Formats: sequence, C-alpha cells, structure tokens
Amino acid sequence: MKTTPLIQAEIQTDTATVEAKPAPHHQVPASESSSQPLAWNSRTRKAAMKKPLVRRLVEESWIVGVALAALITAGCEKKKEGADAPAPSTSAKAEGGAVIFPAGSPQLASVSVEAVEDTRTTKLRVHGRLVWDETVTARVFTPFAGRVTAIPGEVGKPIEKGGPLAMIASPDFGQAQADVRRAASDVRQAERTLARLKELFEHGAAPRKDVETAESDLARAQSEQERGLARLALYGGSMGTIDQVIALKSPLTGVIVEKNLNPGQEVRPDQMLAGLPQYGAPLFVITDPTRLWVLLDASEADLCHLKPSLPMVIRSQASPEASHPGRLEVVSDSFDPATRMLRVRGSVENADRTLRAEMLVTAEIEVPVATPRSVTSRAVFLKGDRHYVYVEEGQGRFRRREVKVGAEVAGKLPIIEGLDAGQRVVTGGALLLEQVATDSAGS
Repeated sequence: MKTTPLIQAEIQTDTATVEAKPAPHHQVPASESSSQPLAWNSRTRKAAMKKPLVRRLVEESWIVGVALAALITAGCEKKKEGADAPAPSTSAKAEGGAVIFPAGSPQLASVSVEAVEDTRTTKLRVHGRLVWDETVTARVFTPFAGRVTAIPGEVGKPIEKGGPLAMIASPDFGQAQADVRRAASDVRQAERTLARLKELFEHGAAPRKDVETAESDLARAQSEQERGLARLALYGGSMGTIDQVIALKSPLTGVIVEKNLNPGQEVRPDQMLAGLPQYGAPLFVITDPTRLWVLLDASEADLCHLKPSLPMVIRSQASPEASHPGRLEVVSDSFDPATRMLRVRGSVENADRTLRAEMLVTAEIEVPVATPRSVTSRAVFLKGDRHYVYVEEGQGRFRRREVKVGAEVAGKLPIIEGLDAGQRVVTGGALLLEQVATDSAGS
C-alpha cells in the first residue's frame, strides 16, 4: 500500500518526537489511580484522542509493555522467594540409636505394631481329614459263595445288632447245614453202639477194649457235632432245616453308610483279595456316624508340642463358623516316608452329624508353651546369628533390641529374653527401619 507524502511526513514527525522525548506520564487523581492504575480517565482519554493516530498507538503500546514487565518481575520475585524457602523434611532418620519418623511422614503408614502377648498356651493349626471311627465300624463280607436273593438293608438306614442286611443262596452254606445234621446222626449211632457193647461186656460177651473204642467214637462224634453247631451259629444258621440260604447280619448297632451289591449278584468270600476296588470293597459298612476320627499331618517342628489327651477344635470349610470339640489320642512313632509328615490321630464328637467322613478339616490344638511371652514371627528378623526386634518408644520413635527366641509354634515365637509383656513391637516394616538405621550409620 502506497502512502502520500503528507502522511509520510506526519509519521516521520511523530516518530522523531517520540524518540526525542519520553512518553508523557498522565497524572490521574489518587482515587482513580488506586482503583485503576493503568487506565485513563475520561478527560485524559479525550485529550489523547486529539493526538495523531500513530502517536497514540505508540504511547499505548509503551504503557502496556511497562505493565507486562512489572507483572513478570513480580511473579519472578515471588517464585524466587518460594524456591528459597526450604520444604520441611518427612524422611525417617536415625538419632542416638533410635529411628525417628517426623510427624506426618508417609513412611510411618507402612509401619505396624503389636503388643507382646502373655499367654500360657497357644493354638497349633494342623490340617487333616475325617474318617470313620474304627472302634464302632464294621465292614461286612460274605462267608460263603452264592447269589444275592434279597437286600433288606439300605444306605442311611439304622440297624440293630443282628439285623438282616442281605439274603444269599449258597450251596456251601447248605453243606455246612448238612454237616451238622450228619454229626448229630453220628452221635446217636455212637451212643447206641456204646450202650450195646456195655451190655455185652456186663454179660462177658464183649471185651473191654471194644467198650473203650465205642466210648472214643462217641466222644469224637459229639465233638464234631459241637463244632458244626458252633460254625452254623456263627453264620446265623440252625440245624432245624437245610434251606441253603444264609442271612448276612449286622455285627453291631449303627447306620448303614455303604452298600456294594445288587440283587442277583454273585459273591464269594475271597473277593476281598481280588485286587480290584469294585470287587475288593466290602458288601456293607456299618458305623456310628456321631463318632469320627480325624487323621492329621504334622511337621517335624510340631513333634515336641504334640502329646495324647491335648484338647482341640475341629473346623471345616462347609461350616467355618461351627466348631467341634475333640481330643488328641495317638501320636505316631514314625513319619510317613513319602510325605515326611507325622501321623497324628484324634477323635471328635459329631452329635449333630454336620461332619462327614473324608472331609478336609483344620484342627486347632491347644499346646502349652514354655515361656508366657510371645510375638508373631513377622516381628523378629535375623542379622548374623542374632535375632532382633524394633520396640516402639513413642509416637514415631523406634529402637532395635536383641531378643532370644524359642521354637516357632503356629506362627508365634516365644520370647525367652529381651522383652516384657505389654511392650509394643514392630510387626510390619521392621526391615524398613533397619535400612534407615544402616544408611544413617554408613553416612
């Protein structure tokens, strides 16, 4: 865009004037300058409007630049003042052998403390499973080979001692019945022979040795009859009839908890030696489900604490809020060679029948402790060959202390020496305190 000579002269005149003298400072009243330090009042604005355009633009730009420079200078000075002021330290430090956390330190949130316990017993947690109490459990097999004709006994059904479980047609049992009948006949024949020989002997018609032989035959026949009757009675039969049907009877009072036969099935007494689960299983299992055994697996470290007659409480995942009292009965004299676990057996009452055989459970055994003071194993750390804990001396102040501990029991370490009951020790964050103390000692 081209300018006329008149406009160019005016611009050069205005520019020279600005360069020759500083821009005038407009004086404003105090009241206006306090509220609007950089604004013009109406009278000044009217006077300024009379000036040439270029000169007014230059003056206003100069005023705005001065104001921006003042603002930037003030901001830099405040920033410098803030940078020069040191921030308060929140890091832990070691002083006089103690680790101290300043108030409000975020590291203090990672430190947890607990009081030293004073107890005479502790609870040892051991896992195991429930099985039938073998003192009130019977597994029934057939004594004779035969075929199943009827099954009066059903699973879950209570049964009295001597109650029928199954009926088996067995030729072998029929042979046992026939043997008893033949033994009875032999006894009668021997009695008649002995009576006849005695009569002949009295009349001198028979020698004494024949009488003695007859007496021996009679005794033998009587013995055979007694043996046959005892065998028949053992299996529930009688000599009154030969029906070849044997009744499997319950040897004790309880509940039928297992049945492994069907009508028409062929059974034999040697099936328990077949080596196959489906054949080697008992035909019936009768037990008292209100009494159970608990088989536990304990480690070698627990051996010194386990003794018969110790009380315990059984808990299961099926009902974790319920507890069942029991008692430790047997501590094995050997370890399992495969698992290297100690075999322990106890008994538990199951009157409400909420527990089941083969259920996985946890046993809490109350074992006595040699020293009454104990802390959780998380509070103790090993440095070299010595054990240490950190004791709380005050809010945010901790001091390391050497202790002597015993064997761990259920996650607890008995304190033999170094702590008193009621003192508060660090159970979480002890390694952090040790690191702070080590760094301070190294610096």
